Amino acid sequence: MTGFDRLHPAVQHHIVNSLGWTSLRPTQTEAIAPIIDGRDVLLLAPTAGGKTEAAVLPVLSRMLSEQWTGLSVLYVCPLRALLNNLEPRLDRYAGLLGRSVALWHGDVGSGPKRAALRNPPDLLLTTPESIEAILISGAVDHAALFAELRAVIVDELHAFASDDRGWHLLALLERLGRLTGRHLQRIGLSATVGNPEALAAWLAHGEGAQVIGQSTGGTDGDVTIDHVGSLDNAAVVLSRLHRGEKRLVFCDSRARVETLGAELRRQGTRTFVSHSSLSRDERKQAEDAFGQAADCAIVATSTLELGIDVGDLDRVIQIDAASTVSSFLQRMGRTGRRPNSTRNCLFLATTDEAFLTAAAIVRLWRSGFVEPILPPPKPLHVFAQQILALVLQGRGLALQRWPEWIGRTFASIADDEIFDVIDYMLNEGVLFQDQGILGIGPRGEAKLGRRNFLDLLSVFTTPLHVTVRNGTTELGQVAPSSLLGIAGQPPIILLSGRSWRVVDIDWKRRLAWVEPSNETGRSRWPGSSRVMHFDLCRAVESTLVTGEVPAALSKRGAARLEMLCEDFAFCDGQSLPMVIDDAGGACLWTFAGAAVNDAMEQALDRGGFHTRSHDNFGIRLDAPDLSRLPEALASLSPEKIELEMPNDLEVNLKFSVCLPRGHAKAVAVDRLTDSRGLTETLARPTRLLRASSD
Repeated sequence: MTGFDRLHPAVQHHIVNSLGWTSLRPTQTEAIAPIIDGRDVLLLAPTAGGKTEAAVLPVLSRMLSEQWTGLSVLYVCPLRALLNNLEPRLDRYAGLLGRSVALWHGDVGSGPKRAALRNPPDLLLTTPESIEAILISGAVDHAALFAELRAVIVDELHAFASDDRGWHLLALLERLGRLTGRHLQRIGLSATVGNPEALAAWLAHGEGAQVIGQSTGGTDGDVTIDHVGSLDNAAVVLSRLHRGEKRLVFCDSRARVETLGAELRRQGTRTFVSHSSLSRDERKQAEDAFGQAADCAIVATSTLELGIDVGDLDRVIQIDAASTVSSFLQRMGRTGRRPNSTRNCLFLATTDEAFLTAAAIVRLWRSGFVEPILPPPKPLHVFAQQILALVLQGRGLALQRWPEWIGRTFASIADDEIFDVIDYMLNEGVLFQDQGILGIGPRGEAKLGRRNFLDLLSVFTTPLHVTVRNGTTELGQVAPSSLLGIAGQPPIILLSGRSWRVVDIDWKRRLAWVEPSNETGRSRWPGSSRVMHFDLCRAVESTLVTGEVPAALSKRGAARLEMLCEDFAFCDGQSLPMVIDDAGGACLWTFAGAAVNDAMEQALDRGGFHTRSHDNFGIRLDAPDLSRLPEALASLSPEKIELEMPNDLEVNLKFSVCLPRGHAKAVAVDRLTDSRGLTETLARPTRLLRASSD
């Protein structure tokens, strides 16, 4: 019996007759049997590889065969925009079988949510934060709503697993399973990752989830790297290159998306922009228009890296470089879908660092490397958040009962650390205890009780933004610093690829009203410096040592690579060159990543050396008495390096107020430490060199 034969006859009928498919893709066929058998699975496929159908069609088949009723399936995504994009497609599949689909997230109004409560859909598209909101709400009978839940599909699992939202999601799945009294089938969908078996085990708490699909992204594709030197030059190249084609352009920040989008329009290119700070309507209008157009470009952040459908693309252009090989594969995978077409990506590097990073990503990709997904270690602060959420969910929590709800999620944390956190929350008034029942204490109410405990819904910190409106139309959000004018002049901001003059601001309500302007605007959003993976930094070093890049280079790119290899001729890939310059400074070139270099810089400071700064590639120092540096580095080991408490602790750990100071520091330091990178870097001998005066 084939996989297709195991599908419910109604599903078979509609695949052939309503959808008009002549066959299923290999991953889709392979997924049918284990999903119908109720197994936990991890489905791997590149962008547009049919993962959604591979999960949903067998689940709908189970729904019919086993006569599931009520809300029986959750489909969880990391982005609201992705949910919005998926809803029409899933609604069609379910509707063909007489089943229903609904959306539930922060942008969905109260009316549709009340309708979903009155008449629950068979499949609900949602986010972890919305699941949490339902569970802690006093206005929703969550036990009744989730009583018939059978399966949870988690899209873009790698995006969850790489940060604390993954731990939050696992705890929610455990709580939902406890509510229903049954095992909930877990189906993860992911792009290519370097450690699929480990990711599958993490999703299923180590209980043998089956991996289906390819664990490598393939090394075929047409890739070119150019060095253009500036964003303005990138706009000129883009306006002249690939005219008549549909181009998706990725930038690494919202500000650069806006700047490039506006410049492309000035160059005469039909351009749309998309990023997370645009309003839902603005984003949707741009994505819909782009999907229907031909000769145009859409400039976006990583929001369009995930599975949002923007139609058939001709080209992907990357300004500078993606942060990982996995991200690059996701983006390039947007192309090459048509018969006789090839995946492609053009890198336009505006800096030398970006040029080398692009070359390193291609180098790793061609070798078959994809980064492993490593969930952040020791999520003590997420445990604290979950204790508070369980108190609200049950209007009180028996102290000894929490392991029944979330014990498996936090099984890797030592018992004494768990008890320390609970004791601290009680002693600090975050919690209180009455006859063994936990409640929210006065400090918990004061710190977290605002707006009906809205802060408890998510494990990440949302930065302060001001909403921008043109009349009654919401355009999006900007940081408050964007609204500060110069010398009494009204500020001109850039949003949705257009310039706007700010005409009024209501700081209390965090609203700004604007009108169109012909002047050049700019906008700001908070960001952070990028910490590059150790293997990526090593690949940059290898590029400089060998001078080889397994991609096509433009004439500018080839010339730049030759120049950079000459500038870094001191690199040998075996040692740590310390290059001393004539101005009294020096740089220790590690090519180890900012996490390793931060730890080494702190150790050198404590050892009496005068460090200036560090980045992903090196550590800058003052030159006096560097002759003892090789011996100092040789005496170091990862175990001897003690990192300092980060200044932005509450940003990194949202619920650090619930943790003893020492535990909060330990969690933060664990997450900032790259033990493997430190070990390999410190194993290298140090060479002292004098910079050339040429």
